[in-house]
Amino acid sequence: MADEIQMVVFKLISGGVVCEYGVPINQVQEIISMENPTKMPQSADFVEGIINLRGKIIPIIDLKKRFGMGESCITEDSKGIWVQVEGHDVGIIVDEITEVLHLSEQSIEPPPMVVGGATASYLTGVGKVDDRLLIMLDMDHLFSSDEENVLTEMGRKTA
Repeated sequence: MADEIQMVVFKLISGGVVCEYGVPINQVQEIISMENPTKMPQSADFVEGIINLRGKIIPIIDLKKRFGMGESCITEDSKGIWVQVEGHDVGIIVDEITEVLHLSEQSIEPPPMVVGGATASYLTGVGKVDDRLLIMLDMDHLFSSDEENVLTEMGRKTA
């Protein structure tokens, strides 16, 4: 249906608190089993390293660090979501992929205003799914321009 959005839903768990996020399926290239990335010297704090994905070197982002939720610990449930962010291939570490969900536009609210009256540009809305709230992300706006420059430099170093 035209008034539905298909989302890949995943969890980030921090200090026993479970947060659910959704990314539009058209922004997801692939879901991969997460392996320990190779560390890159002098990279940004949120960049865990790089992996070789079928001959392509991609940076791996710790989404918990990016969101100020602590640090990810890779387990057997951990997954990587391969996305394109402003033309850059990037993997993001998530604790668990839970489902692919069809969400009606009527069940989506605008993101709430945060401290200072501003909303993070990567938040597109909050989906209401039964008794759950799903924080909806736009991967193209996940990073600031400075952070995008870091990813660009990493791509040049690994190309």
